[in-house]
Amino acid sequence: MSSFQIIHEIFWAVLGPWMILGTSASYLPGALLNLVRTEGVASLLHWSHVKTAWFSALWSFMGREIRQENGPQVTALLQGRVSQGAIVDEPQTQPLSGVVLEIGPGVGYWVDIFSAFNNPADEKATKSGTSGKLKIYGVEPNRHAHSQLKEHIKAAGLEDVYEILPVGIQSILKEDNKISEGSVDCIVTLLCLCSIPEPEENIRALYKLLKPGGRWYLDEHVRVKRSIFFGWYQYMISFIWPVFIGGCQLCRDTETSLRQAGKWTTIDLAQPVEEPCWPPEVMEDRVQPRSFSI
Repeated sequence: MSSFQIIHEIFWAVLGPWMILGTSASYLPGALLNLVRTEGVASLLHWSHVKTAWFSALWSFMGREIRQENGPQVTALLQGRVSQGAIVDEPQTQPLSGVVLEIGPGVGYWVDIFSAFNNPADEKATKSGTSGKLKIYGVEPNRHAHSQLKEHIKAAGLEDVYEILPVGIQSILKEDNKISEGSVDCIVTLLCLCSIPEPEENIRALYKLLKPGGRWYLDEHVRVKRSIFFGWYQYMISFIWPVFIGGCQLCRDTETSLRQAGKWTTIDLAQPVEEPCWPPEVMEDRVQPRSFSI
């Protein structure tokens, strides 16, 4: 990479967050008007209502852009074809299968990606757990996102497969006994662990839901560790970032929380190889529990 290319990438890495913040600000007036129409003027007095409505409006644009840009990576991830941050030709682990828990699907821009893994006619694969029919639970407490999420579920032909759980992680086990500890084959988290409350506790709670041999697929942005300047820059931006981006915590050490959640037989956690060190993103191919109590 030439010096010009390096300077060019660093320039946009520095400017990029402010462009995102500006985009977010532009969606606030419309979100407030919609909130007043749907919930009344009094809803403006509750920051939690404003935050969820604002982020839903923003994500209706940003989520679509991210889906288009990262689609090939995430497809390969769920196929088990990501190793050390690189897409490879042959599966390195078992693909998505069985009972799936998607955390924070939002308005559902990733829902259609699951269709390729749902093969109910393949009885042999279903019995072996390598493919076959899926049962997906989307954990999405933001009710402002549900109408669009349902539309995407219908468009993907997954109405009998994908069920919305309108709760937070801490309430999954209370949702009519649909999920129990040790009952989930796969967990999928895509750019959502940065904003969940009490991350250490909730990540441990999710870990306990996995079956022995279960897999956790994730694509998350995390705290910068390989660049002193960008680590400092990320820290400074993090003071205002959560206000504009739905509570997202840029400096969250998600990797440590995952590693400490329980025992894993395999961990493949790395930054995508095509990205420089300054956009702090982690692509996870597989994390499998060795043992846990049932």
